[in-house]
Amino acid sequence: MGAGKFVGRAAQSLLGSRSSDSIEGSLSFALSCARQAILLRREWASGQDNRDILMKIHEYQAKDILAKYGVAVPRGEVANTVEEAVDVAKKLFAAGATGVVVKAQIHAGGRGKGGGVKVAKNLAEAEEYAKKILGMQLITHQTGPEGQKVNRLLIEETAAIDRELYLGMVLDRAAAKLVFMASKSGGMEIEEVAAKDPDAIFKEYIDPAVGFQPYQARKLAFALGLKPTQISQAVHFMTGLYNVCMDTDASLMEINPFITTKDDKLFALDCKINFDDNAMFRHKDLKELRDTHEEDPLEVEASKFALNYIRLDGNIACMVNGAGLAMATMDIIQYAGGSPANFLDVGGGANQEQIENAFRILLSDKNVKAVFINIFGGILRVDTLARGVVEAAKKMNVKVPVILRLEGTNVEQGREILKESGLNFLIGETMKDAAEIVVKAAKGLTSANA
Repeated sequence: MGAGKFVGRAAQSLLGSRSSDSIEGSLSFALSCARQAILLRREWASGQDNRDILMKIHEYQAKDILAKYGVAVPRGEVANTVEEAVDVAKKLFAAGATGVVVKAQIHAGGRGKGGGVKVAKNLAEAEEYAKKILGMQLITHQTGPEGQKVNRLLIEETAAIDRELYLGMVLDRAAAKLVFMASKSGGMEIEEVAAKDPDAIFKEYIDPAVGFQPYQARKLAFALGLKPTQISQAVHFMTGLYNVCMDTDASLMEINPFITTKDDKLFALDCKINFDDNAMFRHKDLKELRDTHEEDPLEVEASKFALNYIRLDGNIACMVNGAGLAMATMDIIQYAGGSPANFLDVGGGANQEQIENAFRILLSDKNVKAVFINIFGGILRVDTLARGVVEAAKKMNVKVPVILRLEGTNVEQGREILKESGLNFLIGETMKDAAEIVVKAAKGLTSANA
């Protein structure tokens, strides 16, 4: 079930543009995501209650972690109000800062382009920018058109930047190793660099038996063209990043930009860390860093019941068991001319309570015009699913059409439960039939009163 969440995230990016060309072009990527999801299933050892939390943290939290490992970061503090922001700016100016940066803290990149990062040369400017940014609905390429509300700021000292570089660590599943990446093209999206000039990204693969070695850090430092006086600093800096990654079970770490200053010092000017949520059971301190205000409320609610739910922007709600089947369901809705409202994998072992809560969460999305339940019963028996759907429909007095396609264990008993419920569900004999019915229903061409 947790693996479905990762495929769901792939679905979110694949279906985001809503064009048929992009969907067709993304099928191979979807299959790759599904394969990775299967690998993730095998990694589970424990942590049932924590595995479905997507663990991202804010920049200020990431920098606090880096500082504990001796990685140099600019001086700064988080502020939740304008008054707090002004107090932090006062401290930094009093300590000798020539300027301060007012940075919006949201879980998205592109904050600077969206107006969420401003450099203040004095206290008055710092207060002005804090008033403008705090509480604003910040729109970036990663937030979507609705944007994200800024609830806190990071106020930190400016740096005399000489060069902007890039450092990153991520798990390369094909190589089954962590890879440490570096590039001279800092301050821009690394995906753009990879697409335009792959050779501009230097890589060192880390043998898990021996870990990240000093000679590998030196190779990356020389590849970046660092000065001889900076090499030792760079080795210490990169080793610290590796230790953070290993000790926190990070799945992604990016320092962008990684800067050199005019006095030859090295700093992490910005930092992004994502954690392997399957490991959160052994990182209670990191779990406490979760900011649910940065997540979709329905996704937060779903995580409470160990449901893999990702909200999309269509109008056909989907309830499916199994990540692969969920992807196929969204594909077939698209091909039938509809648009899925979500990814929802209830998993193989869902109980009636989870089914009821899944149904409730689906219908909490005001954009939903029809519900498509596509179940292949294996561990999750069809009769269990049917009971949950019937109970949920009765409790919620469902008004939108509900279309089901059921196969597998106890399918006849499940169909009988639906028939005897007295509720007017629509049944599709095949996935194709059900998809066509639900698309028509969402357009108001077919009706069913549950």
